Amino acid sequence: MLTKMSLRGYTSFERAQGRGSKTGEPHIGDHAWPTMNSAMYVIAPETRVPELLERLRALDEATPDQGLRAFVWAVEAMI
Repeated sequence: MLTKMSLRGYTSFERAQGRGSKTGEPHIGDHAWPTMNSAMYVIAPETRVPELLERLRALDEATPDQGLRAFVWAVEAMI
């Protein structure tokens, strides 16, 4: 999706612990809850954010058990 949208800047966390804000089981990588989450930070121009969120919303609706979540933070500055 990011490649198709020409969004290059991201950081991926493949072994993130967490629990969904709405439903779902914890993902903490221990004997009781062995699965893990993943997470990404994506740098996108403000003008591209609505399209990215819409694509993610469609993906979440198509695969509701995945528990996809997305939110927007303003990046004030970066190097």
